Amino acid sequence: MTIFLIILGSLLFAGSMASLVWRISIAPALSYLGLLTIGLTTRNGYPLLPVNTVILTTWFCMTLVVTLAVMLQPPAVRAQTRGVGYIVTGALAGLALSLLATSFSSSVSILYTVMVISVIIGIFLGFLLYTRTPEGRPVQPGSGNFLRYLLAKGFPTAITVMQAGVVLVLTVAVNRL
Repeated sequence: MTIFLIILGSLLFAGSMASLVWRISIAPALSYLGLLTIGLTTRNGYPLLPVNTVILTTWFCMTLVVTLAVMLQPPAVRAQTRGVGYIVTGALAGLALSLLATSFSSSVSILYTVMVISVIIGIFLGFLLYTRTPEGRPVQPGSGNFLRYLLAKGFPTAITVMQAGVVLVLTVAVNRL
């Protein structure tokens, strides 16, 4: 059952990353289900990762807020996918770079903080890179649409990628001890 839950959680995370590009409204929910699945996984009666109820409750509330925010957006903004590839790539690059923090700290708090900050910086830089393309000119800084579009697409991306990052950080922390 442990292997099945790990595979299911991994598939839910993969599905959430893919849905960021096509159906951003369900991506945070899929990512939370992946976190919940991994959190419920046990080995010999003990949790595989220390995902406690505080972590699950906090991310559930954030998932609800971001899903509601996406649903309240105008349909035209919700359906828009321009620049999302840059944002998702930046977020995943930030997540990958955050794992380098394990080389200078073994504190879970520091690893978690570095992961959150790296994902946010990756999203911002990915979107900034997109605004430098001809297709991204309408949402470049100073256009009045930069911050709105960044929040409309970056907020759900951040929550989705950070939930996967929680599992990665906890996995690295548990396996280092």
